[in-house]
Amino acid sequence: MSDTPTLSASNLTRLHLGEREFILLGTAHVSRQSVDEVRQAIRELEPDRICVEIDDARHRSLVEKRTWESLDVYRVIRERKGFLLLGNLVLSSFQRRMGADLGVNPGEEMLAAIEEAHELDIPTSFVDRQIHTTLRRAWSRSGFWGKNKMLAALLSSVFSNEKLPPQEIEALKEQGALEGMMNELAAYLPAAKEVLIDERDQYLAAKSYAAEGSRILIVVGAGHVPGILRWLTTIHEGTAAPDLEALDAVPPPGPVRRAIPWVVPVVVAGLIGWGFVRSGWDGGFQMLLRWFLVNGILSGLGAIVALAHPVNIVVSFLAAPFTSMNPTIGVGFVSGLLEAVLRKPRVIDVERLQDDITSLRGFYRNRISHILLVFFFTTLGSAIGTFVALPFLFPGAA
Repeated sequence: MSDTPTLSASNLTRLHLGEREFILLGTAHVSRQSVDEVRQAIRELEPDRICVEIDDARHRSLVEKRTWESLDVYRVIRERKGFLLLGNLVLSSFQRRMGADLGVNPGEEMLAAIEEAHELDIPTSFVDRQIHTTLRRAWSRSGFWGKNKMLAALLSSVFSNEKLPPQEIEALKEQGALEGMMNELAAYLPAAKEVLIDERDQYLAAKSYAAEGSRILIVVGAGHVPGILRWLTTIHEGTAAPDLEALDAVPPPGPVRRAIPWVVPVVVAGLIGWGFVRSGWDGGFQMLLRWFLVNGILSGLGAIVALAHPVNIVVSFLAAPFTSMNPTIGVGFVSGLLEAVLRKPRVIDVERLQDDITSLRGFYRNRISHILLVFFFTTLGSAIGTFVALPFLFPGAA
């Protein structure tokens, strides 16, 4: 018997629009079977173009080792991209853990499509949105509670050792399982679901429709297939067209979000100042001490949870009360850069980064991901400390 997988109707969908045919192949991103199905589909279907759910940057990160070698963690922290990189690593970590026992790397089926197309001299198009844009839009579009839920999901992913068996991974390509998963995501994080799934359905469909060719094979995660089919039809009929320029833009923060970093320091300074006026030196000093201790202790606890350098724990404690009063700099900026100086990343950290992020121990052991954990936990501790300390500053607080 042959071990060649059989392409099933459940993950292969054909759509005829005028004289063009779009064939959608739905995959599971950490499935060995999907890798084989992609290669088989390209050879059997003989498309004249292949559209792949990947962007230029992600493609480079998958095929070029020097992408990680060129990572400058100092610049990441200085440019306020610590959360962005940490989120990217956590997503990569989850996918790599899912595929570890199967011997499959995340995105391997997309690379297989590109390699197979190259061998057969079939042109390819990268039709996905830049991952950094998607993550920034997901964060920007989420409200206060949505951001907290996203942070909780990130933390649980880092601390979890969850692995799915092969049969459950393959089940993710089935329509019933996909609908349940999409509904669950929509209920838990509606804004994130809109950005991660719905917007990218539009983007993938628009880019694929614009690609040249009369018979186009679109290789995408199975969760995107229904949305892409709807949008391809809508675009062809001319009833609506995705605005790619808008989908590529990161919405600026609203007035409330822009004001909060300035309002909080003003409120804190005003309350402490009023404490000096109302209660004299002793009363004002007590309020100042409460602010310093609550904010500093929680930031220091964040540094301890992150296993920061002992010097950095002290610095995080001392810096947090002051950086919380400065809208232009956070304690994570200070602690992240200091950790990078005290425990400078080594060549081995760059080489092992993708493997280390598959486990909690590896996250802490690798100096690059460890710096980001220090940045994250001290920032989180200081943010919590700010709101915990505020009630202690109002008149009549104990």
